[in-house]
Amino acid sequence: MKLISSDTHVWIDFLTIDRLDLPFKLPLIYLMNHEAIYNELVEPKGLSKKLLDLGLQGTELFEEEFFLAEVYRQRYQKLSVFDSIALAIAKHRVIPLLTGDGALRKAAKKEGVEVIGTIKLLDMLFENQIVDQIEYVECLRLFLTHNGGFIRLPTDELLKRIDQFE
Repeated sequence: MKLISSDTHVWIDFLTIDRLDLPFKLPLIYLMNHEAIYNELVEPKGLSKKLLDLGLQGTELFEEEFFLAEVYRQRYQKLSVFDSIALAIAKHRVIPLLTGDGALRKAAKKEGVEVIGTIKLLDMLFENQIVDQIEYVECLRLFLTHNGGFIRLPTDELLKRIDQFE
């Protein structure tokens, strides 16, 4: 199974459309620093427990990751402590980063880290036949309906995918 360093944004997206379980059906192991799980995943209440029950795995930082996160905090002023940690884990362990955060995506790109976001994760679910066309389009529509609130996805990308099936 492929490891992925996880940020919070994507989980909020899937929770908002009541599909939090879907990403855990992929052959992926999502890692998040223990402190981030218990300090960043506090809203909505119970999110950290739900994610842990679904399979999110807490991880400790290696010494190199701790120092690398500090470098990223100084280099990229818009990153939170936990964003910097997620990026450091991905970079050090040479694994993709799961995020929807714009500043974190830009920093990851500059650091040569592969980024997977909400839409790509949904595409992977469809490509791997974990969701069928009907559920895929329904998820896209739900993301579109909630876009602009907790969900902040590129509307044109959502519409482009929906239009493929209409």
